[in-house]
Amino acid sequence: MPRAKNRVASRARRKKIMKLAKGYYGRRKNVWTVAKNAVEKAMVYSYRDRRNKKRTFRALWITRINAGARIHGMSYSTFMGAVKKNNIELNRKVLADLAMNHPEAFTAVVNQVK
Repeated sequence: MPRAKNRVASRARRKKIMKLAKGYYGRRKNVWTVAKNAVEKAMVYSYRDRRNKKRTFRALWITRINAGARIHGMSYSTFMGAVKKNNIELNRKVLADLAMNHPEAFTAVVNQVK
C-alpha cells in the first residue's frame, strides 16, 4: 500500500502561496520555490511598511504645516507651540489639510494663535 502524504493539504498550501504570487514577474509567479520566497519577502515588506507609512505621512503633514506657517511669518515649531498654548484641538493631519486645500481657514487659525 502506498504511503499517504496528505496531498490535499499540501496542494492547498501551495495554491494559497501561488495565488498571492499572481502578478509577479517571471518565475516568481509560477515556480513554487521562487514564488514562496518572493511572497515571504513581500509579506515582510508589507508588515514593515504599514508602520513606515505612518512616519511618512506625519513628515508630509509637518512639511505642509511648515510651508503654510512660513507664508504667515512663523516657523513650524513656533506655530505648533502657539497652537498647543491656545488649546486648539486640531491635529497635524487636519492642519496640513487646511494649509494645503483651505488657505483662508489656515489663515484664520494663524491669526487666532498670533
